[in-house]
Amino acid sequence: MSYTNQSLTNVTAGHQYQGLLERVLFSTLTTVPSCVFLFINGTMLFTLRSKTVFRETSRYILLFNLLFSDTVQMALSQLMYIIAACRIRLTYPVCGVLNMLGDLTNEVSPLTLVVMSLERYVAVCYPLRHATIITIRNTGVAIIVVWAFSSLNVLIRVLLLLDFPFETLESLQMKDFCSDLAILLGPMSDHYDKAYTCVVFVSAGVVVICSYIGVMVAARSASTDKASAHKARNTLLLHLVQLGLTLSSTIYSPMLIGLSRIVTRIVLVRVQNVFYVIVFIFPRCLSSLIYGIRDQTIRPVLMYHLCCQLKRSVVPTMTEK
Repeated sequence: MSYTNQSLTNVTAGHQYQGLLERVLFSTLTTVPSCVFLFINGTMLFTLRSKTVFRETSRYILLFNLLFSDTVQMALSQLMYIIAACRIRLTYPVCGVLNMLGDLTNEVSPLTLVVMSLERYVAVCYPLRHATIITIRNTGVAIIVVWAFSSLNVLIRVLLLLDFPFETLESLQMKDFCSDLAILLGPMSDHYDKAYTCVVFVSAGVVVICSYIGVMVAARSASTDKASAHKARNTLLLHLVQLGLTLSSTIYSPMLIGLSRIVTRIVLVRVQNVFYVIVFIFPRCLSSLIYGIRDQTIRPVLMYHLCCQLKRSVVPTMTEK
């Protein structure tokens, strides 16, 4: 605990050495992409609820669940970044609530990717049984299980935090900026976090890879629709990339701790800003970009809503002039 918190102090204390202009510049460079991607994700979520075909097709329902968790995670990450950039120190309870919400949505994403991969596997390998296996009801049950499993993980983390002797603290006011490392208040929390992350991502990776292999084998069968199998294979590859990018967020903090030993604080803060955009922001918008461009059903509807919203924002401005 002492080493982790000391390393975190080295990371966050660098904000004290940033000038106002530099802090504003970095905050702008991270906030603008976040707002753009939040706008795209929000439009995509609206699109997926705008047509009956999206609301009654299992893969689009699963996509909505994935986008929703990614969007909430991106919004929470940006909120915590702005709080840190403004040098606001929260209390442990408030920081804990924000982190637990972030953990919840962060764990939903890889589990949803697993369910989406299995749905594609069934669609290609068992096309005749797909309609009976992948129903709206079964999809809803799968989503409930994903959220329940992720909530159970959060509950365990909360129980581990309760073992920490908070009465020994001088104040509940945090001395460092709010982050996931700041609330790893004991070795048990740290060990559980690493073990859970390892198990979830290894299991998810195995399922996606096995689904990909199953689709590859089915593609060689004469009875399989070649175009459908090829499209499903590419989709599963993209799911694997998404899973890898989501996994990269788990090594964000260890990378910063390692860099804190060899670079100055101000350099570390600059690197931290770049990593934040690459590791946290970009992966959260990948689903919208992938499905918004590739899916022939979503693309025209998404482009329509994006263009309409842009026109609505431009017309009042021109009218005022």
